[in-house]
This record gives sequence, C-alpha cells and structure tokens, in this order.
Amino acid sequence: MQTAWRIVHQNHISGAFSGEGARLGGGRWNSEGFAIVYAAESLSLALFEIIVHLEFKAALKLYKAIPVNYPETIVEILDPSTLPEGWNTPHPHPSTLLTGNHWIRQGSSAILQVPSAIVPIESNLLINPVHPDFQALEIGDPIDLPLDPRVLEKLK
Repeated sequence: MQTAWRIVHQNHISGAFSGEGARLGGGRWNSEGFAIVYAAESLSLALFEIIVHLEFKAALKLYKAIPVNYPETIVEILDPSTLPEGWNTPHPHPSTLLTGNHWIRQGSSAILQVPSAIVPIESNLLINPVHPDFQALEIGDPIDLPLDPRVLEKLK
C-alpha cells in the first residue's frame, strides 16, 4: 500500500473524498461537472499545493490533513511527456482539463497519477470517487497540519 495526502478545510471534512468541490468549481485536471478528488504523494506537496491557492495564509490553521492508503494496482500513470508546453501555467490549461475529463469519462482507473504543476518532478493523484476500485482506498483520520510556526510567519 502507498500513502497519499489530502488537505481540506475543517468545514469540509465529511465530504473530503466526494469530489464535490472540484465538481462545482473545476480544477487543473477537471472541468466543472466532473467530480475528482485531488491528493498528493506527500504531505509536503499537498501543503504546497494548498499554499499557492490560499489568499490568506493564516487560514492554514483551519485545514486538516487526511492520509489515504491505496494499492498501486489501481493507479494509472500519466506520461508527463504527453503534455504540451505550458500545461503548468497558473490557470488550468485546456490539455489538462481534457485529460482529466477524458479519464473520468473512461473510468479506466480509480487513481490517475499526474505531475504537479508546482513541482513537476513530483506527483499529484486524481481520485475518481465513483470508480468501483475507490472502495480499495483506506481513508485515515484527519489530523492537524504539523506546521512549524515559522511557515505561517514567512507566508504573510
């Protein structure tokens, strides 16, 4: 089993693995209307992914980290070389939206491993909450973000 991390606002813990937030607002790898759960291979990458999107860094105190264990057999890996130049611009690129939407429509796997737009040599995981293999995930209990206070001081 491998472990990934999802960071969510404490008010959204109960629906953290529903994909509802991404379905309503879209994301880098999905258009509105497509439910996807975003996670990262490491807690530090998950934290970094949240930090770049937060307007008020002090809000990190309101977030929780949730570990999720998964078998490697339910993961499909996207070859980063298939992505066009500029796929990792600050706003979602049409190629990433099409890739994620196609993956959800096809239902080819419960998890799609994709490169992080922020740290492209590391990976994020897209989780399909309606795929039959979603049941193989072991979702852990939410924990407080184990942050050194200096992190918030430096991010003001």
